Amino acid sequence: MGVMTGFVTPETQRDVEKRLIALPTAAGFRDHLTRISEKPHPFGSAANVQVGSYLAEVMAQAGLDVDTYAYDVYTPQNDVAPYVALVTPMRMPLNLQEYILTEDRFSGHPDLTPGWVAYSGSGDVTAEVVYVNYGQKEDFDRLRNLGVSVVGKIVIARYGMNFRGYKVKFAEAAGAVGVIMYSDPADTGYVKGVEYPEGRFGGESAVQRGSLLTLPYAGDPLTPGVAALPDAKRLNPLDVAFPKIPVVPLPYVSAVEILKRMAGSPVPVGWQGGLPFAYRITGGSDLTVRLKVQQRCELTRATNVVGTLWGEAEPDAWVMLGCHYDAWAFGTADPNSGTAMLLCLAEAMGVLKRNGFRPHRTIRFAHWDAEEFGIIGSTEWVEQFEGDLAQKAVAYLNADMAATGLSFGGGASPSLKGVIVGATQTVADVQGSGTVYDNWCAHTVGAGKPLFANLGGGSDHLPFYVHAGVPSAALAMSGGVPVYHSVYDSMAWYERFGDPSFQAGPAMAGLNGIVALRLANADVLPYSVKAYADDFAEHLKGLIQQARTFGVSFEAG
Repeated sequence: MGVMTGFVTPETQRDVEKRLIALPTAAGFRDHLTRISEKPHPFGSAANVQVGSYLAEVMAQAGLDVDTYAYDVYTPQNDVAPYVALVTPMRMPLNLQEYILTEDRFSGHPDLTPGWVAYSGSGDVTAEVVYVNYGQKEDFDRLRNLGVSVVGKIVIARYGMNFRGYKVKFAEAAGAVGVIMYSDPADTGYVKGVEYPEGRFGGESAVQRGSLLTLPYAGDPLTPGVAALPDAKRLNPLDVAFPKIPVVPLPYVSAVEILKRMAGSPVPVGWQGGLPFAYRITGGSDLTVRLKVQQRCELTRATNVVGTLWGEAEPDAWVMLGCHYDAWAFGTADPNSGTAMLLCLAEAMGVLKRNGFRPHRTIRFAHWDAEEFGIIGSTEWVEQFEGDLAQKAVAYLNADMAATGLSFGGGASPSLKGVIVGATQTVADVQGSGTVYDNWCAHTVGAGKPLFANLGGGSDHLPFYVHAGVPSAALAMSGGVPVYHSVYDSMAWYERFGDPSFQAGPAMAGLNGIVALRLANADVLPYSVKAYADDFAEHLKGLIQQARTFGVSFEAG
């Protein structure tokens, strides 16, 4: 067993952990994952409402108390498909949707739509094009130094290196009238390996959908800092800094029709992508592209589903686990491998409850809605219960994409690192002998010890960690999802290239369960207080090194 601290009777704790680990199964995980991701279920769809109902039903049958929390949030509606076409030197509409593949039984589903991005500006523009590499701020600075203007142009950027919303923000600030984003094969396609459906990497027609919000706050755009309840005071949408220019995501099979016709100067070193020709900075006046987006926003109901196993001694101390359930299409890996894992864990806790077990503190399982549009559901819940969380929250464990492969890793606030390391030393590795801890060390190249990532943004731990100050972690067994946010993130991809054994889900259920049980049952909370000092020293060291590159010194005198 891994290191255990803070227990007066560790033998009792070991017994309940042993029973818990044995309960989640590959078959059970696969059944839940199949059920949740059998239909496209983007936020606001009837299919997504059905998924939420299923989550509530499973947790109620497990013996948890289930509550739902509803919010009215301002989100875009995908009523009209965007349109992209070459205008000159020839008229050619460009494909915005994934191919129907015989090897992927989900890819022809009638509810699938062309690719789009949330919170795009609306407009119909025809203009010359400029290639901006990844669309980072330094890329736009480089173009400016080269004397290349994007004013009045449509810019084309490849995905990667920064959040898609910032590509648009920087392009708009530089004067562009539209943005095209595409997945270059150098980053997610054949340069990396064999493409889907033959291999795991994104195919030529894969489209990455996503949100563009870059507001200084997460959650509902119209109710910053307060929950989006029906009577909430809302901002005027005209006063919110939404993108104003039209934006469309393309598959590289369509982007190539633009890029191969560009005739300007060759791109700087490092800007060449993976398509088989020399990339150019500008298209020239002979190459024009039309970009049309018609996107409206309205208030839409978001529903969080929370199951609770109440604590026996300290019911007002909460150990929370969560994952969103809305997806851009089927969402088998993102997010629903985590959703299904939490259902398996909730069922296991239910079995323990029926056999007489009650945790010392309360354990809560939260399934968040509308994450893909801007971490909305979880943020609204945190805003509604911020006072309770300040007094009651012990920890939050996020499970987004928790089981997409067999290599373990994760990020955590310093206070949770010790209990996580101990739990990984308890759970057997699914790849053979040894533990998850051994797996972790093996995939931390050159360190010989487990390394935690820093918790950033991008998922539902953000409001808990940054807004409410709750110790948080995000743990996963992963292998990468190069079909991210595309139609091909389906059970067809997962069962061939994600985790064909369906073992990562049960393993992560056991691991998260042990972390939750140790936080819930310890007589003294097993926080790693010293880790804060260690992490602060490391971050300060990095800050000093970075400051020196700008000629700033922290030295006395």
